Amino acid sequence: MTVAKNVARLPRSSLLKLRFAKLTTPVSLLVVVFSALLLLLPVIFRLNGKPHADWQQFLGRFHPLVIHLPIGFLVLVPLLEIAGRKRPALRETARFVLLLAFVSCLGAVTLGYLLAYGSGAQGTTVVRHMWGGITLTIGVLLCMLARRTRPGANASGVYPVILTITLLLLAWTAHQGGSLTHGSNYLTEYLPAPLQRFTMRSQAKADPGSFYAQHINPIFDASCVSCHGKSKVQGGLRLDSYSSLMNGGKDGRVIAAGKPNESILLQRITLPTDNKRFMPAEGHPPLTAEQIRWIRTWIEQGASSTATSLQGIVFAEAPKDPPIVPVGDYSSLMAEIHQMQSGEGAKLLSVSSKPSDGLILRTVDVASSFGDAQLAQFQKFAPYIVEVELGRTNVTDACFDMLSKFTNLRAIHLEGTEVTGAGISKLAVLPRLVYINLSGTKMAEEAAAHLASMKNLRHVYLFSTPAQPAPAAAPSGVAQNSAAGAKL
Repeated sequence: MTVAKNVARLPRSSLLKLRFAKLTTPVSLLVVVFSALLLLLPVIFRLNGKPHADWQQFLGRFHPLVIHLPIGFLVLVPLLEIAGRKRPALRETARFVLLLAFVSCLGAVTLGYLLAYGSGAQGTTVVRHMWGGITLTIGVLLCMLARRTRPGANASGVYPVILTITLLLLAWTAHQGGSLTHGSNYLTEYLPAPLQRFTMRSQAKADPGSFYAQHINPIFDASCVSCHGKSKVQGGLRLDSYSSLMNGGKDGRVIAAGKPNESILLQRITLPTDNKRFMPAEGHPPLTAEQIRWIRTWIEQGASSTATSLQGIVFAEAPKDPPIVPVGDYSSLMAEIHQMQSGEGAKLLSVSSKPSDGLILRTVDVASSFGDAQLAQFQKFAPYIVEVELGRTNVTDACFDMLSKFTNLRAIHLEGTEVTGAGISKLAVLPRLVYINLSGTKMAEEAAAHLASMKNLRHVYLFSTPAQPAPAAAPSGVAQNSAAGAKL
């Protein structure tokens, strides 16, 4: 009691010295040494982009499983601390949970580093995520130390400050990890338009009539989006929209406008096919020399989302599409259409505010569960549908029977499906059909021959199919587009 009174009588400067003395204990020195070792880890084992041992990758792939543990523990700590003001036992629980958070952080950092080092991963986002994990682990350790040294509930506010900073660091680090898995624009892709101007990432959309939309995007759609699209995001990179392409992935920006030699994407598609970083990967055929030339020229001339032509690339003038014929009035079906738009299944979207412009059948959100039976359910809307987006759905050649009843159909997307073309001749009864995309299907060459008899058909895409035409020899400065989408 006497000692406590004497300590209370000491001047404030002496009390600070006593507290500092507590912070210089062997435990504190151990924290400093441990933190220094963590900070030296990227220097000792530098991420140089080269893969290492397979066992490192095997263990490292448990990182996504372990990473959720420190997130849960750290979110729980402030809740226990606040509740502990009325129930002291909960404050003691917070001490134990903080210890679990540190152990799980250490495990997550170890496995994450094994994954990055073993696989040869590198890039801006990988490095940010790595430093975030290391700093977060040190932050949790400092929280434990600050909490251990404070003598009571009313002591210095150092611990709450450190805990708050640590939680903010947790959110930032988790975002970097999410960007690696889902793409850098995962949180901002569907941000409301008024808020998009406050983001640092590109939200630009390509003009439908631009060179990118007409010629570059179809190449990515056929050869790249199966690995870099909505359902699968390798390397944090998505190529299914202009904004995603320009935002890049875990290696940073993949398109350097005006600088083709510095564009990572162009570097990858021109590597030797036996190189581990060659794109397209997973058995997809390499891009043709013509396709690579289009991409290179597009980047060299600014990677524009609006330019409709490029210097040095000229296409033979194709016949113009027939005039658009208005469809009937579907106003009586609007209640069903609105209900469908707010549901979770396939959707019917209006082309414009004028009902006579028709409807678009969109299945992108339910592609994995949409097949021939689901398509048949839209027969009552058939006279009003002008475009069907069936890419990567489960439809088969049986879909041609139903599609032949969509009398006003102008465009059909079947890319990435299992169709072989058997029965495709049934589409000849569609007088307004001008566009069909069969890229990445099993379209047979003999079946594709039926498309030549469809006089109004202007745009046919057969990338990565048995029916893909061989590139034709072109005069200097003239690009041929038969494989990309010219009339057969």
